[in-house]
Amino acid sequence: MSEPESAPASTHQAQAPWVRAWIGLGANLGAAHLTLQQAVRELAGLPRTQCVATSSLWKSAPIDAQGPDFLNAVVALDTQLTALELLAKLQDIEKVHGRLRPFVNAPRTLDLDLLLYGDTTLSAPGLQVPHPRMHQRAFVLAPLHELAPDLQIPGRGPVRILLDAVKDQALQRQGPLMEE
Repeated sequence: MSEPESAPASTHQAQAPWVRAWIGLGANLGAAHLTLQQAVRELAGLPRTQCVATSSLWKSAPIDAQGPDFLNAVVALDTQLTALELLAKLQDIEKVHGRLRPFVNAPRTLDLDLLLYGDTTLSAPGLQVPHPRMHQRAFVLAPLHELAPDLQIPGRGPVRILLDAVKDQALQRQGPLMEE
């Protein structure tokens, strides 16, 4: 007697749903552009995760901090990782790239922020989604606008309108982040 083509549903572990997550990338120490490129490759290699889109590279001055200008970008991921699992993976990638946190807003080799996780609003120890200051940062909103101008930030509104409110922040598009 042959086995059925698929086992009954009760014997399968339920698949987690796919969620679109938006990750902010930034760096202002070392070979920042190369670090951001490598971080995108590492994000694309995460388990149960696909890299869907990568913004251009943007240059911005530090906000509420000292140090060299930042290079920034945003990546869209489709993932089955939970928000907390994804955050842990982001922090692991930062550590591999030498991220230190000696004081608030310190210069950094790599900063990976979980900006949005679907339309979820979440407040947990060490994680707040949407990112609590993303609506105040041109270096987040401009790359987001590039990828998804009608994206809604829960509790804040569409990116295209929020970007208008921070147009006085100096920001320069630098070209593609990833090689074609």
